[in-house]
Amino acid sequence: MSKDIRIKKGLDIKLVGEAKQVTTELPIGGVFAVKPDDFHGVIPKILAKEGTEVKAGQALFYDKSDERILFPSPVSGKITEIVRGARRKVLEIKITTSETQDYKDFGKVDVESMSAEEIKSHLFASGCWPFVKQRPYDVVANPNQAPKAIFVSGHASAPLAADFDYVLQGKEAELQAALTALSKLTEGKVHVSVGSSNSPLKGMKNVELHNVSGPHPVGNVSTQIAQVDPINKGEVVWVVAAHDLVVIGELLLTGELHVKRTVALTGSKINEPKYVTAYAGAQIGDVVKGNLNNDNTRVISGNVLSGLQASEEGFLGYYDNQITAIPEGDDYEFFGWNKPVFNKISTSRALTFSWLNPKKKYDLNTNTNGEHRAFVVTGSYEEVFPLDIYPMQLLKACMYKDLDEMEGLGAYEVAPEDFALTEFICVSKQPHQSIIRKGLDLMREELG
Repeated sequence: MSKDIRIKKGLDIKLVGEAKQVTTELPIGGVFAVKPDDFHGVIPKILAKEGTEVKAGQALFYDKSDERILFPSPVSGKITEIVRGARRKVLEIKITTSETQDYKDFGKVDVESMSAEEIKSHLFASGCWPFVKQRPYDVVANPNQAPKAIFVSGHASAPLAADFDYVLQGKEAELQAALTALSKLTEGKVHVSVGSSNSPLKGMKNVELHNVSGPHPVGNVSTQIAQVDPINKGEVVWVVAAHDLVVIGELLLTGELHVKRTVALTGSKINEPKYVTAYAGAQIGDVVKGNLNNDNTRVISGNVLSGLQASEEGFLGYYDNQITAIPEGDDYEFFGWNKPVFNKISTSRALTFSWLNPKKKYDLNTNTNGEHRAFVVTGSYEEVFPLDIYPMQLLKACMYKDLDEMEGLGAYEVAPEDFALTEFICVSKQPHQSIIRKGLDLMREELG
């Protein structure tokens, strides 16, 4: 049985540089890094020291708040450097690997016969628990709180996002094993959303299927939760990304942890947009080698709306399955605010004409086309924000740290990525995602 999720509010940002459905296998050698900052809210306690030889799947550090939550090495090799920042904060754990991989054996299991506690213990020991995130707060799930439901989005609607129908092809066995395991971790339902009839997630058992349609952010989990089973105060929902299901399923079926991604190389500054295979934490220079136009380019680990700026010396985010390269917006137009605009996307019709050609693809750069200023009340946020929430009021409540207002305005239901579109169209150029992240952190610290 399936239920449809349709939204009308939102905005599809069509960009040039969509990945062709061709996958190139990359060699595994090189330098990899695990960044504790990828796991928001985690305070790392280091287990492996510099010079230590580690296997793929061996724990590098654990969460100070719960030592059961381990964070593993995605590859085998030697820990060559632990990079620290201010106050000795751990920024990166670098591993130099070779082409031959040695995996820690966690043992094959029969998911059907396992209890919920046995599955949890297996996910803890193997380092797979960080793939389970939670609402509220958009952090690694607290295993001591029972979720009322688990959500998986099998449809990515962000600009140039990887096509899950293609990425998940041939992984049905792994997907089913992971979903069966997740179904035992909640007394509620496991909700899976798909965007087409070709999705490998379409025939999965032990789940409730939803067909989604509409503009971005229909692929965001928060949008789907709000439509299916909204979060109230005191409730918890767990979220797992579709490509992380494959990692969990492979662990259950083979006993080995393969944090392997089919990564979409996208954007106008990628010479040949396509898919490549890479492990989490791979050096970006190795992933885009020979395929990047370096002329005034912004490289992003993730999508253009919610990804993080990186460099070729940087590393692929632990949860990311996309690298985007677009022009750096460091040029300015003379009287750009006072002439008709045909080459940019805008929800306003004031001298902008993108609404005349909704299917046109644009080559946008990173220029904000304006300066930071106080909020201007235009009503435009609500046009692209499908949740039943007042976005500007919530942003302001986060800024002046009113916990009661944040609760009442629906902060439990959102993640920073849900405000990426409002940030994109904001005439005030306010950093919406950063504001929401700080607000959620404050709520977590004060309210638990």
